[in-house]
Amino acid sequence: MDLIDSHAHIDFPQFDADRDAMLARARAASVSTILAIGVGPGPEKLDAALPYAEAHDWIYTTVGIHPHEAKEVTPAHLDTLSKLARHPKVIAFGEIGLDYYYDHSPREVQERVFRQQMELAAAAKLPIVIHCRDAWDDCLRILDDAWKPTGLGGILHCFAGTLEHARHGIDLGFMVSFTGNLTYPKAQGIRDVAKALPLSNVLIETDSPFLAPQPFRGKRNEPAYVLEVAKTLANVRNLDLLETAAATSGNFRRFFRLPRPDASSAVLPR
Repeated sequence: MDLIDSHAHIDFPQFDADRDAMLARARAASVSTILAIGVGPGPEKLDAALPYAEAHDWIYTTVGIHPHEAKEVTPAHLDTLSKLARHPKVIAFGEIGLDYYYDHSPREVQERVFRQQMELAAAAKLPIVIHCRDAWDDCLRILDDAWKPTGLGGILHCFAGTLEHARHGIDLGFMVSFTGNLTYPKAQGIRDVAKALPLSNVLIETDSPFLAPQPFRGKRNEPAYVLEVAKTLANVRNLDLLETAAATSGNFRRFFRLPRPDASSAVLPR
């Protein structure tokens, strides 16, 4: 089997005690690739995930500032992001976007920093990984205005919006990624979206260490548990598990132009 965890925060302190063992468990669970999300603990440590991508040929990373920390952003932080985006293991900007659920940063500041990061991503010719919570109308409006012209697309991470939101994102060139909440008993609405979308636009993720799937709910999440997301997606779509794993992994590699694990480890040119 071939599984890809398209979104995991493996640099977070929840893994400090057993990070090597956690990565070994992921490999044992047939996880061939992890996209390590590079928001770190905030804008003062934007390269937090990069050492793991440098140390492992099967791990790639992103750079970005989460909307929670938008109010902390300075021009120096944006300059650092621009430089980090040139690293060959950095394959996307993210996670970036809007969060109106917590509102840790003022909404107008979130939008400004979102747009600033999209400018940097466009200059680096990198797709973006979107965080959007309770902000879909504004998020899609901004993407229509500032991102659609680039044609670079990205990933709608931890998707929990409506089918219309997902289809709008696909029209903008985005993949739609589902995480552990797909497995929750009360998440039928998310499963309905996962069933209705073209399989060619679907990814799976863990968002580790958060949102552990139902069999592990309440515990720390980790990349090995992406298998549970794949199982639920296969059940929802009435597909074989191996077929579902192959499809979602193939989607990820196709989108990012990455080789299969048994091929060259180099990133293919855009």
